Formats: sequence, structure tokens, C-alpha cells
Amino acid sequence: MSRRALLWTGLAVALLLAGLVSYYASSSPDGLEKVAGDQGFLDSAKDSATAGSPLADYGVAGVEDERASVGLAGVLGVIVTFVVAGGGFVLLARRRTRDG
Repeated sequence: MSRRALLWTGLAVALLLAGLVSYYASSSPDGLEKVAGDQGFLDSAKDSATAGSPLADYGVAGVEDERASVGLAGVLGVIVTFVVAGGGFVLLARRRTRDG
């Protein structure tokens, strides 16, 4: 399998998992939130500065269907990660060929 085919296959699998399977991920609180609850100071927590952002709380603001909201947030996360990481790899590859 060529590198390009592997890249696109990996992207497709990541998009499929993010879009369809992410809704079924654990709804249990993360470790920090669990410890805060166990120790009794969870109620004193404050919202972060990004709590009102369009992708806060693993969903997309304005999308009423929770399953669609979570799936869309996952897909957007995969795309942004792919673009940022891909851009970084392209820049590194160009620098390597120029220097080497």
C-alpha cells in the first residue's frame, strides 16, 4: 500500500470513528473531575474561558441533536488536527529537502 493510500485510509477511519462512534464513548467524568467529586470540591469549580466556545463540552453549539453535535465536533477535530499536523509535516519535509 502506498503512503498516500495509507494516509487517506487512516483519515477516513478517523473520520468514521469520530463521526459515528464518538457518541458512544464513556460519559463518565475524566480523572480530574472524578477526584474533585470524590474530594468534595467539584462544586467550587469555575467554567473555563472557552466554556462558551462553539466546540465546548464535546459538541457543536447550535446543533440540537446531541448525537449529531458530538459527531460533528469529532469530525471537525479530526479535520483541524489533520490540517495542522499535515501542514507541519509538509513544512518539515520542505526544510529537510532544502537543508539535505
